[in-house]
Amino acid sequence: MPRPSAGLPGEEGAMAANLTPVETRAQDALFVAQCSLEGLRQRLPLPWPTPPHIPSSPKKSYRSQYVYLGWEDLEDPAAWSQLSDFDLLLRLVDFDGLRPVLAHLLGWHSARGHVPFDPVSLFLFIGWQLDHHWSRAEALRNLASPRYADYAQRFGFREGVFPTEGGIRYFLTTLGRQSDAHGQAVTVDAVRSIAIAMQRLNQLLAQSVALLREAGVISPQAWAHAIICPDGMLHEAASRMRCASATDTCYQPTTPAAPRPCPARAKGRQGCDCATLACATACRYATPRDPEARFVWYAGSNQPTTNPNQPADDTPSPPKRGKGVYGYRSLPVQWVDPLRRFSLILLDDFRPANQPETDPMAALLLQLPVFYPDLHVEAVVGDAGLGYDQILDLVYHHLHARRVIDLRRHDTDQDQTLWPLRGYDDTGRPICPFGYAFISNGYDDDRQRHKWFCNQACRKGVPPAVTLPDVIYPPPDCPYQGPDHPHGRIINIADRFPDGSIRLVRDIPYQSPAWKRLYHQARNAVEGRNAAFQGRGLKRLPVYGLPRGKAVDFLNDVWLNLSTLARLVREATAATGC
Repeated sequence: MPRPSAGLPGEEGAMAANLTPVETRAQDALFVAQCSLEGLRQRLPLPWPTPPHIPSSPKKSYRSQYVYLGWEDLEDPAAWSQLSDFDLLLRLVDFDGLRPVLAHLLGWHSARGHVPFDPVSLFLFIGWQLDHHWSRAEALRNLASPRYADYAQRFGFREGVFPTEGGIRYFLTTLGRQSDAHGQAVTVDAVRSIAIAMQRLNQLLAQSVALLREAGVISPQAWAHAIICPDGMLHEAASRMRCASATDTCYQPTTPAAPRPCPARAKGRQGCDCATLACATACRYATPRDPEARFVWYAGSNQPTTNPNQPADDTPSPPKRGKGVYGYRSLPVQWVDPLRRFSLILLDDFRPANQPETDPMAALLLQLPVFYPDLHVEAVVGDAGLGYDQILDLVYHHLHARRVIDLRRHDTDQDQTLWPLRGYDDTGRPICPFGYAFISNGYDDDRQRHKWFCNQACRKGVPPAVTLPDVIYPPPDCPYQGPDHPHGRIINIADRFPDGSIRLVRDIPYQSPAWKRLYHQARNAVEGRNAAFQGRGLKRLPVYGLPRGKAVDFLNDVWLNLSTLARLVREATAATGC
């Protein structure tokens, strides 16, 4: 018989249905021993993991100076109920090692120039602002208030010298612009010469994950058999959309000799003739503070008659459901720990909303071994937006992982008479020439191929998946009915079907219990991040422009990882009864 597959994390037995994630972790003796205050005592504070190749900050002095102030107040059990997860992080982690990393990401190469604030102080301030869902102005007012003097002290601000709104904007803008300005790129398609810029801000995410690994939060088995779930999330721009067709040319000057083209009119919309003074430097319907923001339809939306997206003629159009989003798209790659039931963000990218996900997501998957060299990816789980040949081929050949990606349909799937001819149905299950479906016999990790056998279904009264005309059932001409083939026909499916198609090839049978378990875990992780962004008011960005939006997106991902550390340490400490 074909060799059965190796197990994924969690296949030894499903979690007890009546246990919450908190209860599951509380029953993990190793987790409680390692991650409680008692288990961490000899390692506190946890130092921020500065990579050895990062040089020291060239700046010799700062207008603020972060200094770690200790964790001793955590010895009082009553203090834990008064401290938020953010407060715990200020005590559990010594962020001093983050200073050279931020200086590197900000592009500081010299001690010359103005005396800046300590970048660690600004990093902590922005985390504080995000944690409380404050506006920038509100957070700055609170920072200067005597009520929050203890936070100002822990951040390193002194003598009443605090940053301005412009200073915070500059910090975010510089981080965002420098993230992909260093020229390094990942080639995702040599034939089409497509290279995607590497985001240096992913260094912060990798270092936050390293911090959690140092704390013992991550179960070694889940890291050695990693479940990865890439996904995309739309963010509305801070600017309000006025024209859904706005593109790069809408921000170029226009003159009578060289009139600006109107992409809305090219699509048969009313658009703008750009004949007024307000349109001289940029179309009056564009959004200059968010020039990279773009529009995508979720399903459609109603439009007033004065909207520039209104059709130029009077032809009625059917109403559409849903809404469109004008803004950007983040592309997080998350890792799931199915044993301890939490997730982390490993990598991210940030782009205009209308750009396809496939190429940048492929670039992120190619970078996993760069940022996490000891991570062994067992399965990549995603929705149908990732079900393209490029991603499926990359997961199989580059990551050597199982493809648990939802199916991308095609019109030919509806014609069942084609299934026996091509050899598989609309879910990727092999079909024999007589219309019988094959049975899965597991995945061989070593050979990277899925075993299927027919089990002589035609001789056992099993109805065919497709009944063909002019075929006698059971078919007498099947060569796999004899004793020489006790299990019937056996086939191996590796990266693609014999006809060369890869679109429906999956390494775990589609919608099987194992598929559903993995897919459910991944969707929980994705929805958890979405909910966290929603709770912090980041579904609609609070800042203008792609550079600042990118910086806020990455910094929030870092703080989500760090908040997971604080939350799990709190749970482990509570489980000890202290």
